[in-house]
Amino acid sequence: MIQGKVKPKKFLGQHFLTDLSIARRIADTVDVRADLPVLEVGPGMGVMTQFLAEKQQELKVVEIDFESVAYLRGHYPALEDGIIEDDFLKMHLENTFGGRQFALTGNYPYNISSQIFFKVLDYRHLIPLCTGMIQKEVAERMAARPGSKAYGILSVLVQAYYDVEYLFTVPPSVFNPPPKVQSAVIRMTRNDVERLDCDEALFKRLVKTVFNQRRKMLRGSIKPLLATLPGDFTPMLQDKFFELRPEQLSVQEFVALTRRLEVRE
Repeated sequence: MIQGKVKPKKFLGQHFLTDLSIARRIADTVDVRADLPVLEVGPGMGVMTQFLAEKQQELKVVEIDFESVAYLRGHYPALEDGIIEDDFLKMHLENTFGGRQFALTGNYPYNISSQIFFKVLDYRHLIPLCTGMIQKEVAERMAARPGSKAYGILSVLVQAYYDVEYLFTVPPSVFNPPPKVQSAVIRMTRNDVERLDCDEALFKRLVKTVFNQRRKMLRGSIKPLLATLPGDFTPMLQDKFFELRPEQLSVQEFVALTRRLEVRE
């Protein structure tokens, strides 16, 4: 028996998209890589799924809400083998398409969107394309350029490995229930960087450390990190470069700074 409509659950951060034209536009963001299978996160009642299913690409969806899973099984019987009842953040993505690369998309729950993108970074070798809808503020941060107020940790870490496009804005009125914020659709496309030209773990620590005190000059904001590293960095800190603030540095400048901090003989 086909289940009735699913009631949005606040604890899962569910805001169901109701506008079919916008759902189709989001689904079409994966068309730039029509050679890839697609994994949709949080399909809910399948408003985007119906348009993804029309494409020639292999499709799987991952949904944590048991009611939504029941609804999808009732309304999309052809997708039965592609419905994964699981928590995306806990999945081992190398198993999703048998080790093949895939495109990721979805109307992502706003309360875990940053965690989703950090997971994408961990699996960047498998995800050359990531698209979807998120909170407008997060989308602006991801696409922000150096020198802007929105530029921060997420901007640098994502842009180190992906080219980010802010595609379009979506108003609250097209959701049930309407969120209290604007939404936006983005597209992330892998760049040519296989590995950064530095210690990548140290790079991540550096970015997080200095942006945690983003109003300070680098000379001050970097000190908590330097205290954990061997060597005397006092002479280095006299450089005028350290009068800059974190948001003024490009990804390449963060890479270069990381190399200066790496363990020396």
